[in-house]
Amino acid sequence: MYMLYNSDSFSVLEIEWPESPVQADQADATTQGGYEIVDKMSGKGIFLNGDLARSFRQQALALSQGEVDEDAVDAFIAGYAGLAQQPVVLH
Repeated sequence: MYMLYNSDSFSVLEIEWPESPVQADQADATTQGGYEIVDKMSGKGIFLNGDLARSFRQQALALSQGEVDEDAVDAFIAGYAGLAQQPVVLH
């Protein structure tokens, strides 16, 4: 688990795990995972995986290539956080 972004409004974690428990100890194990986005203002979170996670990653990498400020990053994340339905009870 890696903290990728943390502001007053959002936090973004990258989460990966082995595809099977048997692979957990192998150096060449393949992984799966995604991104957890927590909207601190609404108290809701969402986990992105699959195509949505790949899209998020590509757009985030493109955004990071330019000169951006926290407001621009928060605006980008807000587009995904708007999908959040799960209340964050304990984090």
